[in-house]
Amino acid sequence: MKTILIQTKKELIDYKDSLPKDSIIGLVPTMGALHNGHKSLIECSRKKDTQTIVSIFVNPTQFGENEDFSKYPRDLNKDFKLCEENGVAVVFAPNPTEMYPKDDEISLRPPKNMGYTHEGFIREGHFDGVLRIVLKLLHLSTPHHAYFGEKDAQQLLIIKRLIQDTFLKTKIIPCPTQRDIDGLALSSRNIYLSKEERLEALKIPTALKKIAEAVQKGELKTSILIELAKIELENLNVEYLDICDHDLNPIAYIQKNSSIALIAAKVGKTRLLDNLWL
Repeated sequence: MKTILIQTKKELIDYKDSLPKDSIIGLVPTMGALHNGHKSLIECSRKKDTQTIVSIFVNPTQFGENEDFSKYPRDLNKDFKLCEENGVAVVFAPNPTEMYPKDDEISLRPPKNMGYTHEGFIREGHFDGVLRIVLKLLHLSTPHHAYFGEKDAQQLLIIKRLIQDTFLKTKIIPCPTQRDIDGLALSSRNIYLSKEERLEALKIPTALKKIAEAVQKGELKTSILIELAKIELENLNVEYLDICDHDLNPIAYIQKNSSIALIAAKVGKTRLLDNLWL
């Protein structure tokens, strides 16, 4: 099967209309700079769906004024090749005016308790932009399934609420965080790290491992778990380290299968996110 490159809404709609009625569509939304983490999402879709659509769009509305929108890595040819090698049916790579034809559009806001803490507190308006683009992509592709990585935990939880609150039929499929051989969570921003910075960044997965080991031994008090992680994160610029429930409310004790530890830290100039689902 040859992978098709589509760059307009009309082409995508026409493509969908041409599919057999029993087709099962999977959507993998990305901002490009594809790596093995994205590849794992594609593989999940290929197992469940007859048609896999990968969107590649660096979404301007989720970047703040002082963030790295202009520097965000872009290589459509390389990304397309990865999709082609992994059996993707369509790469949807629109330009910004295709997705945002008007400057003054209807906007969306995340739930107050979920969207304005952690990433939403540090990156004001970030999840407003995420919700706008995800809703547009879901309406255009009308997928049966949409695949999101667990690494971006807050985003995943908020998108689940988007589906729930707007009665969309798409099922959100969470996919496990993919890690490099040294344990660092795969991220498009890892390319910014020097060799020395990468070694420092390994403190982040090590801190999460300490939490996991303590929970396995029976420690459920979150304040103790956070202190254990802080020891490992010494000398890093930690923006937040928290343990919450799946509505992102802080909790005093781990609630098994419904808790999450969240870390954001800067290593040099690079912001890295990681988490542990408990």
